[in-house]
Amino acid sequence: MNSTAQTRTFTKAAALKGTITVPGDKSISHRSLMLSALAVGESRIEGLLEGEDVLATAAAMRAMGADVVRGDGGVWRIYGVGVGGLMQPQQALEMGNSGTSTRLLMGLVASHALTATFVGDASLSKRPMGRVMEPLSTMGAEFTASPGGRLPLTLRGISPAVPIEYRLPVASAQVKSAILLAGLNTPGITRVIEPVPTRDHSERMLAGFGAALTVEVQADGARVISLEGEAELRPQTIVVPGDPSSAAFPMVAALLVAGSQVTIENVGLNATRAGLVDLLLEMGGNIEVINPREVGGEPVGDLVVAASTLTGVEPDPARAPSMIDEYPVAFVAAALAKGRSVFRGLEELRVKESDRITTMAEGLRMIGAQVEELEDGLVIDGTGGELLAGGGPVATKLDHRIAMSFAVAGLVSSGGVQIDDMRPVSTSFPGFVPLLESLGGIA
Repeated sequence: MNSTAQTRTFTKAAALKGTITVPGDKSISHRSLMLSALAVGESRIEGLLEGEDVLATAAAMRAMGADVVRGDGGVWRIYGVGVGGLMQPQQALEMGNSGTSTRLLMGLVASHALTATFVGDASLSKRPMGRVMEPLSTMGAEFTASPGGRLPLTLRGISPAVPIEYRLPVASAQVKSAILLAGLNTPGITRVIEPVPTRDHSERMLAGFGAALTVEVQADGARVISLEGEAELRPQTIVVPGDPSSAAFPMVAALLVAGSQVTIENVGLNATRAGLVDLLLEMGGNIEVINPREVGGEPVGDLVVAASTLTGVEPDPARAPSMIDEYPVAFVAAALAKGRSVFRGLEELRVKESDRITTMAEGLRMIGAQVEELEDGLVIDGTGGELLAGGGPVATKLDHRIAMSFAVAGLVSSGGVQIDDMRPVSTSFPGFVPLLESLGGIA
């Protein structure tokens, strides 16, 4: 094990009680920085997630000419360069562990006459970028990538780029967003057809910044997103809601730890992201949404979560895009539920920060869960509420969501769960452990 790894053991918790907020939504944070950098004038962002992934996006926008400043009280001010105004970066763009930064920035750069090299850490360098390279190449961008379409990767953008109509072969908000961002500086209409709806933050935010964008739903349910290029974006003031993917961890912990009641304030409840809440309600979870409201075009609410007896489920694979990042902690909930859960249609999890299907299966077995690995998912026979045995060290494979999922599992284990490295958590949820400790149930 790396001598600098941060091992940590999470042990059986007493009841979790309290009111908390979680970091700002990662998806919205990335997009707000990028679009602010393409608007002319000053934009303000409150509640930005200040994890390593989002800071990589901020650094990249600075490197391409935008003035990005963190002010007092965590308010960020961005002075944009305008669509088409990005400048040649003087050195490689360091993406760290952020697949979102990489894929979306590839879209931005593709329709500018500049060259950018993208580099990342060991985990990100294993992740395939071909699904973004293909449509951007059709628009005229050129790529020199490492074997398998991986980082390090050099992109030579083109201006003017060629507008395309592209039907997504795989449900991916990142691919959709990359094409739309490339379309901003492309004359004509760029059109993306998504057979299965994915998170729609890009469409909402592009419209909010003043882009001419339309969304049509076809008879078969496919969404057709059309964007008029050579856009003029207006600066905005953005309030970023709490990230539902981060809220997932204290939410599941509160459901599983006996006697718990936790309120999570200001959580984004966009329907394209709320799949986990729906799943946990179907499992019998006691979750109430209070104070529903809309902030900056995004639905937001407070979640009141109480300890519950959960029952196994077999969710529709079509739900996957609405909770793709939450499956690891959903597997933990299933491991404590009564009866069998069957999760299918999750091939996308194999190309995340780690192969999340195999990594979760191996870790759950190590701590006493009954798990069968499928090509596209997992079958989990739950304990019916009995504590997991515990054990470890569980291998996180440099994956923040794996680390946090097994931290939650440790809270409902008789022997504790040791995690090999908690460092990856800082990419999305820097205050995760102190937040859990603030609820009073863990040492």
